[in-house]
Amino acid sequence: MKKMIDVDFGSSRYDELVELRYKVLLEPLGLKFLDSFRDKEVAYLHIGCLESLDDKLVGGLILAPVDDENIRLMQVAVSPKCQGQGVGRALVEYAQKRAKDAGFNKIVMHAMLSVVAFYEKLGYFQEGDLFEEQGITFAKMVKKL
Repeated sequence: MKKMIDVDFGSSRYDELVELRYKVLLEPLGLKFLDSFRDKEVAYLHIGCLESLDDKLVGGLILAPVDDENIRLMQVAVSPKCQGQGVGRALVEYAQKRAKDAGFNKIVMHAMLSVVAFYEKLGYFQEGDLFEEQGITFAKMVKKL
């Protein structure tokens, strides 16, 4: 059984979330986590997914307000041992509810091509042309809440 939580910036749980994001998202691409980005994260909503049995963090993501209407979904990471078990879906669905409850009308994101189909199943659609950042191709995806 999994449980969704809000993660306080700067907490030990936040440090676990940063480590998970690094291991799942950046390290496989040969990228480093830049501490200079941490200052921006203080204003973001950090969401974690815990394994209820042992209270271990198995997934997480960030919601970053863009403006009064839009919020950006970022850094969705699920522990490799839990991938394919619905953790990512549960995280995104929880994030959508939190964003809507906070008054946002639309979620935007930059999705790597390997996960576009996953987000399309959740009701997101591609907007605009594909683009590259640091040699990785992304699609801009949006969903109205």
